[in-house]
Amino acid sequence: MLMKLNIKTLCLALCCYILMFSQTAFCIVRLPLLVSDGMVLQRDTNILIWGWADADEKITLSFNGKTHNTTADSDGKWKVMLSTSEAGGPYDMEINAVNQITLKNILIGDVWICSGQSNMDLPMARVKDRYIDVIANSDNPSIRRFFVSKRYDFNTPQEDLQSGCWESANPESILRFTATGYFFAKALYEKYKVPIGLIHASVGGSPAQAWISEDALKAFPEHLETAAKFKDSTYLNQIISKDKTISDQWYNRLQQLDKGMATGEKPWFNMTYEASNWATMDIPGYWADEDLGPVNGVVWFRKEIDVPASMTGKPARLLLGRIVDSDSTYVNGKFVGSVSYQYPPRKYDIPADLLKPGKNIITIRIVNNIGRGGFIPDKPYQLSAEDQTIDLKGQWQYKLGATMEPLQSKTFIEWQPLGLYNGMIAPLRNYKIKGVIWYQGESNTGNPCEYQKLFPALIADWRQKWNQGDFPFLYVQLANFMQVNDQPSESNWAELRQAQLKTLAIPNTAMAVTIDIGEWNDIHPLNKQDVGRRLALAARKVAYGDNQVVYSGPIYKSMKIDKNKIILTFSNTDGGLVAKGGGELEYFAIAGEDKKFVWAKAKIEGNKVIVWNDNITHPAAVRYAWADNPEGANLYNKEGLPASPFETD
Repeated sequence: MLMKLNIKTLCLALCCYILMFSQTAFCIVRLPLLVSDGMVLQRDTNILIWGWADADEKITLSFNGKTHNTTADSDGKWKVMLSTSEAGGPYDMEINAVNQITLKNILIGDVWICSGQSNMDLPMARVKDRYIDVIANSDNPSIRRFFVSKRYDFNTPQEDLQSGCWESANPESILRFTATGYFFAKALYEKYKVPIGLIHASVGGSPAQAWISEDALKAFPEHLETAAKFKDSTYLNQIISKDKTISDQWYNRLQQLDKGMATGEKPWFNMTYEASNWATMDIPGYWADEDLGPVNGVVWFRKEIDVPASMTGKPARLLLGRIVDSDSTYVNGKFVGSVSYQYPPRKYDIPADLLKPGKNIITIRIVNNIGRGGFIPDKPYQLSAEDQTIDLKGQWQYKLGATMEPLQSKTFIEWQPLGLYNGMIAPLRNYKIKGVIWYQGESNTGNPCEYQKLFPALIADWRQKWNQGDFPFLYVQLANFMQVNDQPSESNWAELRQAQLKTLAIPNTAMAVTIDIGEWNDIHPLNKQDVGRRLALAARKVAYGDNQVVYSGPIYKSMKIDKNKIILTFSNTDGGLVAKGGGELEYFAIAGEDKKFVWAKAKIEGNKVIVWNDNITHPAAVRYAWADNPEGANLYNKEGLPASPFETD
């Protein structure tokens, strides 16, 4: 009897083991993160749905009334090709294997990659004060975005992303959308009423070489060699560790030395702290221009203001322009906000109970780790409550908290060649797209001649990797930035714009010119609405085949020398050329054979521009808007689009 029981127990255990093994022997079917609820699929084409499972596992996919069967290969990879028709939705998709997956709320429309550096990355949250009504009315389930989280890899082109999901536009989610991408999508949707999906893959500060595959980098041996170094995980980790150690030690020492935060002493933001012996300077400005000189470390600023009773008892807003580099800000001894680097505008909300009638004190602790520290000019510095505003420009007290040696620059790993392509672009290649919008170039201004090869190589590389032919590639030319130069001069920014201009020779490309909507004191201009709209005009022509749309400003085409004058012809002169604002054309320069450029006179004759200088009898070349910040350049077409900067030589 005991023997029979043991045999029964053994058989039962064996059956349970077999059952358990049979259930775990098959991998659960898995989809890439892009293929998920709420996705937008490219219309009017064959699209790929792909994923992973156990080797030889059978998968059934049902979508839009059709069923497709496939089997995973020996590596567990599977794919199904679907045909999409006209725009529409929402639809569901079912995938059945060992497990069942149901994807909901799928739209069919147009999918655009939004890539580049910080100007593409800049979210609507950064410009929300400028576009309050746009955000309030942004509820549109037909405009969606997928955010690709920052990731680099120097060894392997990744097959999937680390995180991300599709979300539709509404007043809450839109704050996370790329501002340029959103205005681009909004303009296209308003024109075509077709769902627009944005795949946002950009990284602030990134140069073009970080977005190029290893195959394409072979044409750039120096970048390929750099990428090879970062394939060594030991080397990479040593750099990360070294940079962290240097930064931690610098900031720890700064904290110890800062007299304004000295242990056992009254902090300098305290309301009862006595600051009568502090020096004064005008804000905005840089303390390097004051008696303090060009020091790095911590400098404290303090201003007493008189607040009327009518501004108290209600929420207020403190605007502190831009500060180099990081700040911690206090009002009446209470911390109200901090920004850790120089570019974002300082906008701090003040609680209703913090301001009081009469004397109030604003205190700012600024940490500057390299270069000139201070307050960027031509930005708003004010305290507001409802319709009342106190201007904060003018004299502030200041005092040095700690002096430090400049902080050694870190190695930005994510900016190194190849890394972002492998980590952020490679996982997207199977996803059918309409095209790309690209906003980048600032980080390559150190070598604009190289960009003439790098940028076309990037476009060719992506087109080859997507295997969709010459899909539309639309890009933004560098905006105007930095101080205005009153004489013709050399400019890396102008040279890079010229490289971007030359890239128009590549089929199915278009360029949005932005030299009229930048900001001299901000590398991240806030007018992203016009950038998006101009990209959408380009899309209407290149991607949607609208031959009636005026999609670009005048583009230099050719020149002819006629005695002491140079006659310029242009494309994209629909409606004719104009000098915006009336008057004479500005920012043309001319040179003889010596290539020394001087300001020139210029006039419009029909669709041509005649350029000359009475002191140059044998002209050889012309430049237009050739400067970091060509403020005043005013050649436009009658549709209001600016001409691209150019040089004829």
